[in-house]
Amino acid sequence: MDRKELRLPPARLPAWVDGFTTRHGQVQLVANGGALEGVAADGSTFHLRLPFGRVFSGSPTVEAFLQCSSAPQDWGVVLVRKGGFAVARLESETLVASKVGQRHVQGRSKAGGQSQQRFARRRDNQAQAAYDAAREHAERLIPKHLPIVVGGDREAVRSVVGEGHWEVVDDWLVVPDPRRAVLESAIVSALSAKMIVVNA
Repeated sequence: MDRKELRLPPARLPAWVDGFTTRHGQVQLVANGGALEGVAADGSTFHLRLPFGRVFSGSPTVEAFLQCSSAPQDWGVVLVRKGGFAVARLESETLVASKVGQRHVQGRSKAGGQSQQRFARRRDNQAQAAYDAAREHAERLIPKHLPIVVGGDREAVRSVVGEGHWEVVDDWLVVPDPRRAVLESAIVSALSAKMIVVNA
């Protein structure tokens, strides 16, 4: 069997399900465990989860799933890696404010002894300065307690997001060093349904 994981913008879901039915035969839809599942005549399956960490409990139809998949009215994205960050605030699917920044953080040193310790301290200080800048912009752009989707380096994100300032929702986004294109791609991923497809 062939197993794939992907994210699918909700607007594309009806056409995708039609194509799945064409390829694999009549599909039976069921609501199960907070997800929408489809089982085709040939045994192929798909498992759909809503974006923003929501639990699906509606009738087992594509239309009902789509009605539950809309973006929050006000939300944010915070992406952080050593030396770079991207922060965005959105109203539904519209980007209303963003900031992408880079800070220099030295690479690892091969030196030993005290030189290595000094280098490590300097590198940690540079990374913390980058995190502080990311947090400053996040607090400026995204009001407290809004839902946010996060991604990047887990330690870096924890340093920026802290505890309780925002409501972190959805799965972790795996992203490279944040740049404008990476932020735009992350927003599309955050808005998308999560799907596991198993082709028989």
